[in-house]
Formats: sequence, C-alpha cells, structure tokens
Amino acid sequence: MNIFEALRISHVTQRALADNLILTQGDTAERASIFRSLRLELAAHAAAEERFFYVPLIAHDITQQPSRHGIAEHHQMDKLVEALQATDPRSPAWLAAARALHHKIHHHLEDEERSVFQLAGKVLGEDEKLSLARDYEGEFVTQRLKD
Repeated sequence: MNIFEALRISHVTQRALADNLILTQGDTAERASIFRSLRLELAAHAAAEERFFYVPLIAHDITQQPSRHGIAEHHQMDKLVEALQATDPRSPAWLAAARALHHKIHHHLEDEERSVFQLAGKVLGEDEKLSLARDYEGEFVTQRLKD
C-alpha cells in the first residue's frame, strides 16, 4: 500500500462520519458517539498526515504551498471541533458548526485527492510512497490509541 492508498482509507471514514454527524439531532448518545469518533479520526489523521505526508512535501517547490495550505486547513478543522465541544449539542448553533465542519472536511479531502496527490506523485519516489505509508499507518495507530 502506498501513501495515497493509506490516506484514502481515513478519508472514507472521515466522509462517512461527517455525513452521519449532520443527520443527528439533539443531545443524543448517537450524536455524541459519532462526534467522538470523528474527532478522534481527524486528530489521528492530521497528526500522522502532517508528519508523514505534508512535511516531506514541503521540501519540494511544487508541493510546498499546497502542503502548508493542507496543514492550515487541519488547524481550521481543529477550531471547528473545539467550537462544537464548547457548544450545547441541543443548540441550533451546534448543527451549524457541524455543517461548517462537514463542509471543511469534504473540501479538504477533495483538494488533497484531486490536486495534492497528483503533485505529490511527481515528487515522491515509489519506495518513498511505500515507506511513508508504513510510517503514516504506524503514527495513525499510535495517535488513535492515545484517547
């Protein structure tokens, strides 16, 4: 498995959780469970992706700006997650923030898959794509076990 395939596994999970989150209502166990799963998935993915995808790409001219943009979007998602944690889940503001997070997640993943992956494919060698995938997966698992 290469780095692009490894990242896509988490992308599928993120999309599904984000889609399911905005279908929930009120202060329910379902909403809390989906939100917790999404929060943990986003955090583990961002930590591992930044270290084993974006940082190596920053060294190359054509992928430097897209990498910095991707990292900035991770921070924007972190802020949206924090806003959700601080908002009453029964409040209409909670669903509005969840929809904003949903939009940001979908935008970020589409941008990565349609643009960044293609650029990265030009600068990363085949062996590097495989080793980054192994390192990413190891870090992702470590991050998931933290919480």
